[in-house]
Amino acid sequence: MAENCKLALLIDAENISPKYIKTIFDELSKYGVVTTKRIYGDWTRPGGASWKEIIAENALLPVQQFQNTASKNSSDSTLIIDAMDILYSKNIDGFCIVSSDSDFTRLITRIREDGKIVYGMGERKSPKSLINACDKFIYLDVNQKKEPKGAKKSPAKSGGRHIDLLSEIGKEKIDALITAATDSEEDWVYLADVGNRMTKLFPDFDQRNYGFKKLSDFIKALDIFDVKVEQSNKNGAKTYLIKLKDAKE
Repeated sequence: MAENCKLALLIDAENISPKYIKTIFDELSKYGVVTTKRIYGDWTRPGGASWKEIIAENALLPVQQFQNTASKNSSDSTLIIDAMDILYSKNIDGFCIVSSDSDFTRLITRIREDGKIVYGMGERKSPKSLINACDKFIYLDVNQKKEPKGAKKSPAKSGGRHIDLLSEIGKEKIDALITAATDSEEDWVYLADVGNRMTKLFPDFDQRNYGFKKLSDFIKALDIFDVKVEQSNKNGAKTYLIKLKDAKE
């Protein structure tokens, strides 16, 4: 999305910890400008106090919803109603729904039916139905962790680590990567195109989930693709291309 893409941020405070707030805004800054910022919860309950300073510091609009039924997230219906109101009354390009609650799956699907992009954020416990409903889903508990200074990425050929990485990713995603890299008349394909295709197939696909800052480092570590670099004459930016390694290699 363009840098001036206007986004509505809706946070389910009863389902998300305030410790993720920096990660939420850091991630959203990559996709556009947040013009609507709302957070939903029962602020009369003890858990709401932890959000108090963060709400003020980040200019979030707190929406009060009393919990009238025990063990039921009271904010779900209010967030859903507000989302539909924003969809039809405000000039926005997309939404970010921050929650790990599957109750928002149908809402996200409905928003996308109107041609709006939806970014989801939550923890790894988020159900597949919620993840797959989004255009892009970001694991907050994974990206919250900062790599220690001086830490080195796993090298492309590191024996057991290479096997562990393939196992961690899983056959379905590996097969999809291979298909994306070979489903072309050209021998070499742009890595960015492969990454975009993977995100469309798997909204939670993100190399950072496996400990890599860059997609190119992740691809090299798999050790099943050849990688080459083209450098732009205009600004010196690097463009990566990949192809599947020959079986004899």
